[in-house]
Amino acid sequence: MKPMNADSVAVRCCNVEKHFGEGDSRIEVLRKVNLEVNTGGLTFLVGPSGCGKTTLISVIAGLLDASAGEVELFGSNTARLPASERILFRRRHLGFVFQQYNLLPALTAAENAAVPLLAAGMKRREAVDQARSLLCRLGLESKSETFPSKLSGGQQQRVALARALIHEPRLVVCDEPTAALDHTTGDSVMALLSSTAVRPDRAVIVVTHDSRVYHYARSILHMDDGHILKTVEYP
Repeated sequence: MKPMNADSVAVRCCNVEKHFGEGDSRIEVLRKVNLEVNTGGLTFLVGPSGCGKTTLISVIAGLLDASAGEVELFGSNTARLPASERILFRRRHLGFVFQQYNLLPALTAAENAAVPLLAAGMKRREAVDQARSLLCRLGLESKSETFPSKLSGGQQQRVALARALIHEPRLVVCDEPTAALDHTTGDSVMALLSSTAVRPDRAVIVVTHDSRVYHYARSILHMDDGHILKTVEYP
């Protein structure tokens, strides 16, 4: 794997296509997508519902295979790796914040946040202790032993963020992190994401419809009908 410097290219997509179905039922979702995402800031992916944003980040994260084209993460084309190595690559280097949080109801906040460490083989006590420490940094010190059903939407979102960051991933992907939140809570979550996740050696991609949080972005990729239409960079 190539060494990585500040503001290096973390994600490169070249003529990426994705379709579902065949023949008359075939649906083209991504159409020759070309993009680069750098480390060191928040990259927003914006556009109307159904334009392919979630499909694109799923292909980037390796949750879906591209139908054509290539995706490189930190210089590696993970599609060329054996299946077992692809799983290990995602486990080590990717953090995903899902729109619906996907917290496990039978686990406490700290246990939910510790899941990636437990999956990597860390002892439970050490993993949960690290999760508690991170939750404290995210303002949830008093909620670490609370179950998801007793947490507010904003609190659940912060637990999901902790789970995505706990294993120090190089790429963090967030799917509509403020969709179910009011403006104040959503802005708080984005501020936490910006202050906690953004690092010179890490890339963060955020899919959003929420124009109220655009000011957190260093670059915004505008997408429609399976294409990247334009990229806007901010200082």
